[in-house]
Parts: sequence; C-alpha cells; structure tokens
Amino acid sequence: MSLQRVVPFLAVADVARSVAFYVEGLGFEIKLQWRPSGELRWCQIEQGGAALMLQQHGPGQHGDGKGQGVVLCIFCDDAVALYHRFLANGIAAEEPYVGNALWVTRVVDPDGYKVDFESPTDVPEEMTLSQWEARERGKGIAAHE
Repeated sequence: MSLQRVVPFLAVADVARSVAFYVEGLGFEIKLQWRPSGELRWCQIEQGGAALMLQQHGPGQHGDGKGQGVVLCIFCDDAVALYHRFLANGIAAEEPYVGNALWVTRVVDPDGYKVDFESPTDVPEEMTLSQWEARERGKGIAAHE
C-alpha cells in the first residue's frame, strides 16, 4: 500500500463563489462534482498536479477560525507569470517575493484561505519583484553607459 497524494478539503461558505474564484480566477478545472437535487455542493478542482476539494458547509458547520493556520503551497513553473495572470483576471495577488529560494505570490480565497504559488529562483532572498526588476533595469542602463 502506498500513498498517492494529499488533496486538501476546504469547507466554504458559498461553493459557487469559491468555484468562480478558483476556476475563472486561478485557472483550475472541475474534475469531480456532487450535485444533490441538481445543486453543486462538493467538487474536486485540479490544475496540473494540484487539486483541492471544495464543499459548501451548512449553517453552524464552520468554525470561527475560517482560513486560519493553514497556507496551501502550490509549486509551479513560474509564480511571477501566474501573478500577472491573476491580476489580469481581477484576482488580488500579493507582489511576488523570494523566500527559501522560491518566488512566492499569495492570493486569499473568498473564505480566507491563503494560497501560495511558488517556483524556484536564484534571485536573492527577501527581494520583491519590483526590487528585482529595478535592479535588472539598472544593470541594463549601466551596460549602455
């Protein structure tokens, strides 16, 4: 017996709103769904090797600490490119920064869950994207002088 993968299960207040955020905003696709009485109540969404399960909770089923204490980290090829795509899709994303040799950009979903998209880099630690771009522009100017 071997483990295959971990798929986080997120309790959400409004599954339609969460699906819109992840599918339309972040580019996930619905792979599995449960529709009792024709209404979407649970789904599994995926993009590449990343997957999440979303289920709408009923009244009183979700604690006060929604989205607290958990950060979903999704490794990708290019977190900076995703940052620009998220902004183009109207998703508020934090400016990428370098942490642990990874570009990291964060979005917060409608239920307060933090989702980090991370990709490897050799850019110095704690540098933000705007700092790195300014540094690179400065190198280009110095080379032309």
